[in-house]
Amino acid sequence: MVGGPSHGNGSFGDGLAGAARSIIADARRAIADPELSEAEAVHEVRKALKRWRALMRLLAHALGEPADQMRAEARELMRTLAGARDAQGALDALTDLRKAEPAISPTSLETMRARLTELRDAAEATSFTAEAREKISRYLDFATLSLERWPLKGIDFGTVTDALTATYRRARQLVPENWEEADADHLHDLRRRVVEHRHQMDLVEHLWPRLGKVWAEEAQRLRNQLGACQDLAVLTRFTAPHQPLAPWRSRLAPVVETRHAAHIKNAARLAGRLFAEKPKAFHRRIGALWSARNARKH
Repeated sequence: MVGGPSHGNGSFGDGLAGAARSIIADARRAIADPELSEAEAVHEVRKALKRWRALMRLLAHALGEPADQMRAEARELMRTLAGARDAQGALDALTDLRKAEPAISPTSLETMRARLTELRDAAEATSFTAEAREKISRYLDFATLSLERWPLKGIDFGTVTDALTATYRRARQLVPENWEEADADHLHDLRRRVVEHRHQMDLVEHLWPRLGKVWAEEAQRLRNQLGACQDLAVLTRFTAPHQPLAPWRSRLAPVVETRHAAHIKNAARLAGRLFAEKPKAFHRRIGALWSARNARKH
């Protein structure tokens, strides 16, 4: 859970401000921590910015253009750090292929891993520069100042419930009717919405701690399955003609297909459970949980 909305006698808006400050602090630590490798720092910064963008979408109705603008700027910052993401995704896919049949020889896997690692390291050297770090730091400074100006204390839970439901609806609408025929772009869009939904639900997990934990874990598992599909698609692109892994295309294709099918099957099962409710029912349940929590407090 990011921050703790509505602890003690504070308003729900106070909790949102706390969550925002927590995200900003996590991003600052990732930039400054000398113990993190370049890859780890980029991963942590991108993760913090994803959480921040999910929060900005949650606040879009209440704050209007400032939240939309900050979400758009965060997306541009993430794009500047995306250079190494494809190579890292392909590396993650190679790790996944160790579970596939027929198996790829360890020698081939290590050779491919070395090539992709070289590409990733080169991309990191040109993307996560001192200039990029400074640009992100300035953005975080502006975000901190903005928190002092925004009327977060006045935001009620009803407004947040509407925003949570809108994100839930967007994700649910992207769930494929036929998973086997869903293309990589469609699955990628669904994953983005699931990530956003998962981060937003973190903000209200305290409403029903045990059920909320299960919900978050289920969303994370779906995110992981969809992410694995995306990584396999990226790996496949690296096997195209004149690409670094072209010599292994024929050997990788069948095992990639096997692993993709396994992830799709799991994703379909998880999505069926996570998005079983219609949006109106989801809205009513979140509102009822909030009302019940307030009744217990009083």
